[in-house]
Amino acid sequence: MEDDVEIEMSPLCQKLTDSGKTVRVDIYRGEEKGWILEVVDAGGTSTVWEDLFTTDAEALEEVKATIRDEGIDVLIGLPK
Repeated sequence: MEDDVEIEMSPLCQKLTDSGKTVRVDIYRGEEKGWILEVVDAGGTSTVWEDLFTTDAEALEEVKATIRDEGIDVLIGLPK
């Protein structure tokens, strides 16, 4: 029998746009204590950070810094 894990979504989840491209930012936690950061592009490609974040605000700042420093294209998968 499988246990259902209850997921808590952060109110900081949002869409971010840069250079005319948009990604969805999901920040959530389950049974673990830290926040999980996941970014999903328009094609459904998901990027999940390996490290957990202490706060949801810390996770949001991380993705914003990534887009600012490396560009949004690093979070967008190849077209199918």
